[in-house]
Amino acid sequence: MPAVSRPLPWTALTAGLALAALFVASLAVGVGPMPLGDPEAMHLLAVSRLPRTLAAVLSGAGLAVAGLIMQTLSRNRFVEPSTAGTAQSAELGILLVTLLFPAAALWLKTLVAGGAALAGTAIFLATAHRLPPQQPFLVPLFGIVYGGVIGAVATFAAWQADLLQFLSVWTNGELSGVLRGRYELLWIAALMVGLAMLVADRLTIMALGREASVGLGIDHARMMQIGLVIVSVVTALTVVVVGMIPFVGLAVPNIVSRLKGDNVRGTLGWVAAGGAGLVLACDIAGRLIRYPYEIPAGTVMGVVGGAVFLWLLFRRGGHG
Repeated sequence: MPAVSRPLPWTALTAGLALAALFVASLAVGVGPMPLGDPEAMHLLAVSRLPRTLAAVLSGAGLAVAGLIMQTLSRNRFVEPSTAGTAQSAELGILLVTLLFPAAALWLKTLVAGGAALAGTAIFLATAHRLPPQQPFLVPLFGIVYGGVIGAVATFAAWQADLLQFLSVWTNGELSGVLRGRYELLWIAALMVGLAMLVADRLTIMALGREASVGLGIDHARMMQIGLVIVSVVTALTVVVVGMIPFVGLAVPNIVSRLKGDNVRGTLGWVAAGGAGLVLACDIAGRLIRYPYEIPAGTVMGVVGGAVFLWLLFRRGGHG
């Protein structure tokens, strides 16, 4: 395992300032003006722009950490919730509860989506661990096919029930509809990031493999359950509130790992901050490219993340 260098204060300060600048820019960018002291503008800020910005921060940080945990559990750098069937399983869960209980509350949809994401992720990991370890590209390939099959089932069910428009809301990461009272569930994702920090050292040992972690006194089954819960809850919350934002959990952990090493405790904060900043940047870019119209943050992130994914596939060597 590569040695982890202690972050330099100026590096952390620069990253913090960059994240703060993106946060302020996200509040400032919009169709209408935002003069300070104007009561109507302050109301708009409190009801719409601040919730949208916080939703981008919480979903980005949560998805990036979920990707880091999934890569640790699967021992593969090329998987994340949107390429391993987790997000697609959450979408299928929301669709089923919408079909069976159309008037279900948001918390019930989140609960069912979390259960479906948990089941889908468990099946993926159980299968991934049976694939030949000397061929690491088989894992993401299986994940893409697996997620595609689940997504196709969800699309077919939505088509039969005339719910394709609803399904598109959950498949496209769209932050324009986030308002006060519609995003607060995402604070649970922040709690999941805190839980990941508590078990960060054990997750680092889990990356050594089942035999090594058990030999070092780690309860492998319990840690696998905790990791699955974190990944599933974060993914389900994000899909329910803002929709699926692909590649955040793939791009950010890989970039941070190459710069800072594989110690989960040492990289978790950087991964969370990187995910928040990346989603904020994509959301701002989506609002500016077709101003005054918008491109969903998930679409922008799909282009950026796809390029990073190809770079990771073709790049040889490097840290980690």
